[in-house]
Amino acid sequence: MVEVAPWWGALVLLAVLAVLALAAAGFDAVLAARAAGRPGGSALLEPLRTTAGLLVQQRRRTLAADALLWRSSGIVLLVAAVLASLATPLGRWAVGDLSVGVVWFNAMEIVAWAALWLAGWGPNSAFSLVGGYRFVAQGLAYELPHMFVLTTAALGAGSLRVSDIVAAQEDLWFVVWMPVAFVVYLVSVLGMAFFRPFDHAAGADLAGGVRTELSGVDRLVLDAGQWVLLVSGAAMAVPLFLGGGDGPVLPGWLWSVVKTAAVLALLIWVGRRLPTIRMERFTEVSWMVLVPATLLQALFVSFVVI
Repeated sequence: MVEVAPWWGALVLLAVLAVLALAAAGFDAVLAARAAGRPGGSALLEPLRTTAGLLVQQRRRTLAADALLWRSSGIVLLVAAVLASLATPLGRWAVGDLSVGVVWFNAMEIVAWAALWLAGWGPNSAFSLVGGYRFVAQGLAYELPHMFVLTTAALGAGSLRVSDIVAAQEDLWFVVWMPVAFVVYLVSVLGMAFFRPFDHAAGADLAGGVRTELSGVDRLVLDAGQWVLLVSGAAMAVPLFLGGGDGPVLPGWLWSVVKTAAVLALLIWVGRRLPTIRMERFTEVSWMVLVPATLLQALFVSFVVI
């Protein structure tokens, strides 16, 4: 049974997101170092060194930029990523046990989508703008199967409340009889967080794309928003498909953290194994493979529930 956490639950949520995001960035740096043939131990602190460097870096300015949209894009992305986790339970506690928790989660993802577009539009730079358009195309590719997957999990529980979805998995986790939905969900999380291999919007061929003109604190906030968004997506996979805090011996909140860390590690490892996928190819695969697959999965779940 999921209960609404006291007021300090919001502080705990922020702390958990921050720790997981920092750990994820460190794990990614270790994988990058090992792939380059360098020792992975020293790379574990690379996120902290990068953070320190960005804090003292001067802000870049561009001609005729829309400063409000540009400077606020990272803040909007970070806030949306945090708010997306309000309905995600940590064991038997949730900051907000919303009756439409699944819809809330998806709505915050749309806000994050808009934030990255602002990062591309705001600086009045060709490379940034092309990166923004790339992410719009990417959003059109991943968002529809993503919504079908969320609907499938809600259909299996007969409710849009995340706690009800967790309760419906008491006997059997949804990942067992919704494997297609689970896999497509993980793919869509990588696309939502514009993380490898779906980082075309911030590609090296565009000198960084939406990140091209960002520097200093602005770049730091956007990068933090990306990591927190990836953590939020991985965390929501736990109540949707992995039984929430269900597990032996350990307390529920710890099982939620362990499962989130496992999903997060899988996403980062896969991202390091695959090359960047161009938008037109991802769009083709999405509409020709992912959308039909998720519809068939939803149809199967409908028959089982009925």
